Amino acid sequence: MTQQPLAKYRHDYRAPDYTITDISLEFDLNADTTTVTAVSNVVGQGPAGAPLILNGEELELLAISIDGQPWPHYRQEGPLLVIEQLPGAFTLTIINVIHPARNSALEGLYLSGDALCTQCEAEGFRHITYYLDRPDVLARFTTRITADKTRYPYLLSNGNRIDGGEMADGRHWVVWQDPFPKPCYLFALVAGDFDVLRDSFTTRSGREVALELFVDRGNLDRADWAMTSLKQSMRWDETRFGLEYDLDIFMIVAVDFFNMGAMENKGLNVFNSKYVLARAETATDVDYLNIERVIGHEYFHNWTGNRITCRDWFQLSLKEGLTVFRDQEFSADLGSRPVNRIGNVRVMRGSQFAEDASPMAHPIRPDKVIEMNNFYTVTVYEKGAEVIRMLHTLLGEEKFQAGMRLYVERHDGSAATCDDFVDAMEQASGIDLAQFRRWYSQSGTPVLSVRDDYNPELGQYQLHVSQMTPPTADQIEKLPLHIPLDIELYDVEGRVIPLRRDGQAVDNVLNITDSVQTFIFDEVPSLPVPSLLRGFSAPVKLDYPYSDQQLTLLMRFATDQFSRWDAAQSLLSIYIRLSVARVTQGQPLTLPLHVADAFRGVLLDANLDPALAAQILTLPSENEMAELFSIIDPAAIHEVHQALIRCLATELADELLAVYLANKTPVYRVEHEDIGKRALRNICLFYLAFGEHDRAVRMATAQYHAADNMTDALAAISAAVAARLPCQATLLAEFDERWHHDGLVMDKWFTLQAASPAGDVLAQVKSLLNHRSFSLNNPNRIRALIGAFSAGNPSAFHAADGSGYRFLVEILTELNTRNPQVASRLIEPLIRLRRYDEARQALMRKALATLQALPNLSGDLYEKITKALG
Repeated sequence: MTQQPLAKYRHDYRAPDYTITDISLEFDLNADTTTVTAVSNVVGQGPAGAPLILNGEELELLAISIDGQPWPHYRQEGPLLVIEQLPGAFTLTIINVIHPARNSALEGLYLSGDALCTQCEAEGFRHITYYLDRPDVLARFTTRITADKTRYPYLLSNGNRIDGGEMADGRHWVVWQDPFPKPCYLFALVAGDFDVLRDSFTTRSGREVALELFVDRGNLDRADWAMTSLKQSMRWDETRFGLEYDLDIFMIVAVDFFNMGAMENKGLNVFNSKYVLARAETATDVDYLNIERVIGHEYFHNWTGNRITCRDWFQLSLKEGLTVFRDQEFSADLGSRPVNRIGNVRVMRGSQFAEDASPMAHPIRPDKVIEMNNFYTVTVYEKGAEVIRMLHTLLGEEKFQAGMRLYVERHDGSAATCDDFVDAMEQASGIDLAQFRRWYSQSGTPVLSVRDDYNPELGQYQLHVSQMTPPTADQIEKLPLHIPLDIELYDVEGRVIPLRRDGQAVDNVLNITDSVQTFIFDEVPSLPVPSLLRGFSAPVKLDYPYSDQQLTLLMRFATDQFSRWDAAQSLLSIYIRLSVARVTQGQPLTLPLHVADAFRGVLLDANLDPALAAQILTLPSENEMAELFSIIDPAAIHEVHQALIRCLATELADELLAVYLANKTPVYRVEHEDIGKRALRNICLFYLAFGEHDRAVRMATAQYHAADNMTDALAAISAAVAARLPCQATLLAEFDERWHHDGLVMDKWFTLQAASPAGDVLAQVKSLLNHRSFSLNNPNRIRALIGAFSAGNPSAFHAADGSGYRFLVEILTELNTRNPQVASRLIEPLIRLRRYDEARQALMRKALATLQALPNLSGDLYEKITKALG
């Protein structure tokens, strides 16, 4: 019987009885057996005589001493080391052994290819040595690494390199010192043989910082974009936030085996190679932009996460929500703000809203945790960023930056809380944020219902706004939130009507604070068309009975580019709901001509940014469509999705071809204008693949063979696979033959096939488990194939016979002990059973019960399964 993990509660937090001010780590490094010597300066800050309780996992303890003397007063209690009869302050020395090559969970120190590297967030440092593994213990780290020089010519850790030397036995050693106190989750060590790209950056105060980017041998030609992105990040953070880098060197290491995207360890960021390596032939435009974003995100953590860290893991959104907001602003400032905003909102509507409706619903600051790794979620990150964005909307840029300066001034070098951040914003701005704080403690997706009245005699327009947050799995009672609602009014010609009341101008942002409110606007000459929730000013669902004509007008005239896209989504949503109802009743599907004409207008609008046009023409995904329904019918949604594609492909065939031919870029450049043209051209090709058969085959094949970049090559195969063109098998085989040696490129190939609409897609996914490029040991491969199938192909995963569920159970059973973090992320589609019909629920419940009965069920899976079966 698996021992049930215990929950931890935010309200139970108390400061540790001891803290560690300084630690010297010495690693005698070897992949099979590494000896770790940790010498810590420990200071009591609790009751005299309290035991020191240290965390440790899978460690072989060799020796303990206090102030240089062997210490017998200790005991091991499972994963804890309890040391007693201690003085008030002392030096603690612990020597232990670890085995990196056996570490398949990729936490602590492990083997990635031929290199050794660490991942310590959230609680991985306890896999390295016994320690106070909690974020509110901040120490200055000095790290000495000794290893074979031939095998590990580069020995890296946090901070600045202060010493090093050679040894007679062919080994060498390096000492790194980080002058800034940090929690152990920010510790990093990397040892291996790499190619290195070197550059430098001069800060605004005139200091020169060495920049070093380490990649596997042979990949140096794919590192330039990451270095460019790093320098842009450093400059942007100085310019926009006034924050300057603080060490003499900044290093990034790209590794193939990594559970996350990247890790912000102080001065030594460890990255999944997916977010570092790029050249035109191997990376798409999206890859380039993701690298820029993730490089920025991890660099921005230097202040919002490292210099100021979390008091406890319940405060994770303090660093992650804020830093996601910062990386979103960075991407928006460097590229297209509307297109970046659309990307943010797609994640919210396709993933975060679904999480709010799942058994794992939680506020951005959770109150209860069993396995902390389970709370690295879209709620904590992306919804956390939306909460920060609302603060920015309410305060404005100037007051927001004043709040940031006060926050940094107060908390630099400490472990802070979400309340500390809001307090700084409130005091710097003078704006009352008492009600706004509920966003941190209340889970769920609010529904904002808006109705209106117009009095032509008075020229007066009224908006009646009500808010309601449905009950979630973790909270039944909900309170009104402070919601910023950004609006604009238009007349029937598409002209903006100024917002006025009692002769005064009214701000575009309305403060929704009560359950029901009415806003009155004067001097409105005619019944207006309201543009609501401009820029997605709050993470809510909007309920307003737009007509097709109103939405068509907003698609043409809205001054907020995001709102033009959103109007198109809303227009489609009307017919998605109707069509799904028709499918379930066995009726034919239709799309009115005026709807197709609205999209025709987008294609023909020469003044529209091609990147924005491409976004408007991209249908919502089946997961986004699913959020329109309380009970999801994945088969009906898939049928409607396919029908909408074919309908638009037929109605817009001539315009699609003309725009496709007009938007070819002569050379590949990673510039916004060219990225937009490629995006528009390739969405046209996607639709054209569903049109006239012979032409579709010719166009997809020709584009693939003529492509000098991965964006166009992959778009050609994607169109062929999506439309199930007969050329898909040949193109997939050619791609495989060319790229099978490159795992990152093959991830795109795996994902294409996992997301295929083919009826035998599950059989194909199973066969790819044995492909020469696939490995269950590599999280990227798992996400690309199995994650893409289970999360990205809902109609196949939720097949009525339960075959998708049984397949995932087989994979999760294998990963449960091999890599529980990855397993926990893969299980998400399976735990959302209450959104489906009774037959599917029964099959999903059976699958979860099978997993629940595993003899060594990990805490990561236990928490989610228990909540799902509830």
